Amino acid sequence: MSYLVTKTVSHKFQVCSLYKRALRALEAWAIERDEYRMDCVRMRQRFETYRHIKDLRVAKEILEKGEEELFMHEHPYPLHYALAPQGVAYGREQPSPDWVLDYWHPLEKAQYPEYFAKRELRKKEYVENWEKKYGKPGPDAAHH
Repeated sequence: MSYLVTKTVSHKFQVCSLYKRALRALEAWAIERDEYRMDCVRMRQRFETYRHIKDLRVAKEILEKGEEELFMHEHPYPLHYALAPQGVAYGREQPSPDWVLDYWHPLEKAQYPEYFAKRELRKKEYVENWEKKYGKPGPDAAHH
């Protein structure tokens, strides 16, 4: 069902998105920074020439031509930021598990007294709910 459109996107948003993707495509093709900057200026000039078109039909047609041109000139291996969803480091850094905070030094915990007071209450509630649902562990149970 992800193919269904759940909200309408304005023409302005579509043009801004096309402009940003066009600049990213230019960045992928660029070798020298100054050449890339000049290409960006030229791209901005192309967008500015069509800025004051009032007829939405014509504007939509120009937008579709722009999308097609972008598709035809996309880089085969576009650049992605390292931590972006398609980047090489996405999801590499795992969040620390909650039990790590149990081993903080008391002086470290003293820096955040309200947080750790609430945390202890939540832990106590969690243990009570767990014991209510599953019962108390036996004396021979091995856990920390």
